[in-house]
Amino acid sequence: MDGDDARRRDSAILDALFTQAPHGLFLCDDELRVIRFNRAAPGVRGIPPGEVLGKTVAELTEGFSGDPVVALAEGVLRTGTVVHDRLITGRPLSDPERDMTVSLSLFRLEGPDGEVLGLAVIADDVTEREAALGRLDLLHQARQSIGTSLDAYRTAEELVEVLLPRLADAAAVDLLDDALRGRPLRPGPVPADTPLRRVAFRSVLGRERGPRKGELNTFGAHTPYSQVLNDLTPRLVTDVDANDAWLDADPERGEPIVSAGVHSLMVVPLTLRETVLGVAALYRFERPELFDDADLALSTELVAKTALHLDNACSFARERTVATTLQQGLMPGRPPELTAVDTAYTYLPESAGGDWYDVIPLSGARAALVVGDVAGHGIEAAATMGQLRTALRTLALQDLEPGELLDRLDETAAFLSRTRSPVGHGDDAPPDHLATCVCVVYDPVSRVCATARAGHPLPLVLGPDGSALEFDVPDGPPLGAGGTGYASATVTLPESTLLALYTNGLVSTPGQDAGKARARLHQILAQPEASLGRLCDSAVYELLPRRPQDDAVLLLARTRALRADRVTSWTLPRDGSVVATARRLIEHQLQAWDMPDAVFTTELIVSELVTNAIRYGQGPIELRVILDRTLICEVSDASSTSPHMRHATATDEGGRGLFIVMQLSDRWGTRTTGDGKTIWSEQAIQHGAAR
Repeated sequence: MDGDDARRRDSAILDALFTQAPHGLFLCDDELRVIRFNRAAPGVRGIPPGEVLGKTVAELTEGFSGDPVVALAEGVLRTGTVVHDRLITGRPLSDPERDMTVSLSLFRLEGPDGEVLGLAVIADDVTEREAALGRLDLLHQARQSIGTSLDAYRTAEELVEVLLPRLADAAAVDLLDDALRGRPLRPGPVPADTPLRRVAFRSVLGRERGPRKGELNTFGAHTPYSQVLNDLTPRLVTDVDANDAWLDADPERGEPIVSAGVHSLMVVPLTLRETVLGVAALYRFERPELFDDADLALSTELVAKTALHLDNACSFARERTVATTLQQGLMPGRPPELTAVDTAYTYLPESAGGDWYDVIPLSGARAALVVGDVAGHGIEAAATMGQLRTALRTLALQDLEPGELLDRLDETAAFLSRTRSPVGHGDDAPPDHLATCVCVVYDPVSRVCATARAGHPLPLVLGPDGSALEFDVPDGPPLGAGGTGYASATVTLPESTLLALYTNGLVSTPGQDAGKARARLHQILAQPEASLGRLCDSAVYELLPRRPQDDAVLLLARTRALRADRVTSWTLPRDGSVVATARRLIEHQLQAWDMPDAVFTTELIVSELVTNAIRYGQGPIELRVILDRTLICEVSDASSTSPHMRHATATDEGGRGLFIVMQLSDRWGTRTTGDGKTIWSEQAIQHGAAR
């Protein structure tokens, strides 16, 4: 092949490339002016070539936002770096009324000797792709945000929060009043005059229009709303006109539609198994784009997902009214803020069972973490849960170690099992045990963690880097099943260790291997930088099925260590003269902590505690003071005999020491240790945290 033939072939190939390539192609000279382009190029289709050739990159992308194209192009020319799939969004020359998203890839053109000839740009219209990704992201957001509770009002609010402003400029949700009250609903169409209650409304304008939240209302006859109730088919209404007849049929909604300038709307039924729960309406008036079929399909899917959660809320309204009242009275509120641990939890009462958790502040700045699961479901399970939780909290506040605590709790469970009514079990055989439970006690001073469990899943323990830490806790029998007792296991944990206590409902799903679910839970939690709340959410999203059949509890705690300058201890001989020494030590320490106002009271408390130890204790005395959220004073000795507070009469010369301690303390008590006992006192810090 001679040179002319080769040039003709190269020219033919180049022409074929520009006429047949499915991607947009632009060739620019070294001044970034277009010297050739093809018909597939987005943004210039239908424009005469003479109006494109010679234009600069800056002129062609003037209506677009995103990455600065000119700077990118100049950088490619200067460095030769290839740029892939950079997105810009705007209104092109060929269609200035429509937004377009374009993907750009740029590379430098060079001659045989390395001379820079210009720039090649591959451009693709990815508007539909990005819109599809946006829809998927919206669905993902809905999955994370909608259905966080069994409250119908909150669920509807979560729906409109997802819809605005990404899909609509305003959205409203109305539910059948019978559904909200838990009354049985019939499948099929619903008359237009059926009472509904406004449960959610949101607008980008911030003003509430139409029926107020919680207000009863009905739809006018022969409107898109009534038609949706009649045939359960979503409606897409475009080019809304103020003269449309249906607007006059429902003036309560028609007037706000006209005054806001709504140009398109969608009405979607909230249905489940052909039973109507309510209606969701979406409006556009700020953005110029009309709703289209893709928007209708997306909103229908979002509303369908919401209907599942609303069905749970409405179907169990009666049971929830009773069970929720009972559970709220028995379950703890927000976990207390503690120095020992940072906590977060997820509690999903999907089946009105008896799962529970607790975070209990203990003496010495320690904390107890508890998760339990009562066998069975219904009101009785919730009531039993309350009894066990109250008994456990009472025992924990006696400063029992976890194994002994479960021994005592098992006695209570055995009594409850003997007296438990079979009501609520239906035809099911009564369970062979009352509950399972795991109890963890963590000390931020020594970083020692003590744990015991009664037939409950082993807690997950993750180190600061997310790796699993070995912590083998002997498994005792479930509570109420009868057994040989419970043993505690102890381990010293590094600071920022993550403890995960959970119930079987989180990892035991029909058709799913519990071991694999536990391994997956470890993977989810192995994110040291993530917040505890986010980890709880991630575990729920990943592990729970779409329609859980059992309650689930996940309690997370990240351990902390109390700073060394917040703990001071002294060992004193059992001699009456050390009382004055103890007072001086306390005074100096409180002055160092800038707490002069607490000196007098604390000296008096310490004097009485040390005197008590000298008089009734054994061995040397240890005095310890801890500055936590409260001021803690502890006196330990080798005697295991617990003190008893006397009520001295007016003529008694002694016996008032512990009474004085009780009067001056916000809390006080005693706990046994491996080599004796400790009497402690806590005082609230009156003027905020000390320096």
